[in-house]
Amino acid sequence: MQQRELGNTQVSAIGLGGMPLSVEGRPDRDRAIATVRAALDAGITLIDTADAYSLDETDFGHNEELITEAAKGEDVLIATKGGHTRTSGGGWGLDGSRGYLKSACEASLRRLGVEAIGLYQFHRPDPAVPVEESVGALAELLDEGKIRMAGVSNFSPSEITMANDLLGGRLAAVQNQFSPTFQSSLPELELCDELGIAFLPWSPLGGISAAGDLGGAFAAVGSELGVSPQQVCLAWMLAKSPVVLPIPGSSRPASIADSARAAALELSADQIAALDSAVS
Repeated sequence: MQQRELGNTQVSAIGLGGMPLSVEGRPDRDRAIATVRAALDAGITLIDTADAYSLDETDFGHNEELITEAAKGEDVLIATKGGHTRTSGGGWGLDGSRGYLKSACEASLRRLGVEAIGLYQFHRPDPAVPVEESVGALAELLDEGKIRMAGVSNFSPSEITMANDLLGGRLAAVQNQFSPTFQSSLPELELCDELGIAFLPWSPLGGISAAGDLGGAFAAVGSELGVSPQQVCLAWMLAKSPVVLPIPGSSRPASIADSARAAALELSADQIAALDSAVS
């Protein structure tokens, strides 16, 4: 498995996004555990989770506990997030206040069974709370040794710059949506490349499952190489910058095993150009 840098740590170039294992439509526990184990067997050493990945407020923390059980004893970086809340009926809320983030981190520490979280990310800006306060909580957690690295998610370029400044240059990762059909975060990716900050695209396979439209372009290259269009998509992302670390979500062992193989897939300049043209 190709390795890339995330802060001061080497991790697999492809990670696993844990969200599908715990939200609505999630698989049974045995298959969920098997999916995580398949990722580890394929050489994946980065797993992304969040305290809010659950059905609703009644099983808040489900994904963290699941990942902890499945990855027990393995050398893996578990990255989690705080700042989202869950409401009755499966709704989502936000709380970016300093007090909430500090308490959410403590709860994640207990669920993950660690003294310090490898990567702790602020999940999403809260319109009711200044971003400076939320990022300030991350700085305190770093200084207290509760987290080893700090990250942000769903941030704009100006917010990323501000967060890195507030953290004294210690911002390790940015996690934003990015895929062939969602390229609004390209400026954030380019900024991360400039600053040497890891960029974790969430939902990286969006838009290529269908045979038509963009899916056709990736499927065509996949046919040339004898691989899935999903592998082509992830390899295309990896070629964009050495800071890119895609975290495809999966709920089946076979799908994450297929995604992991993208780390060894090399696309030609012509193939990359054809894909760039298709998504532009």
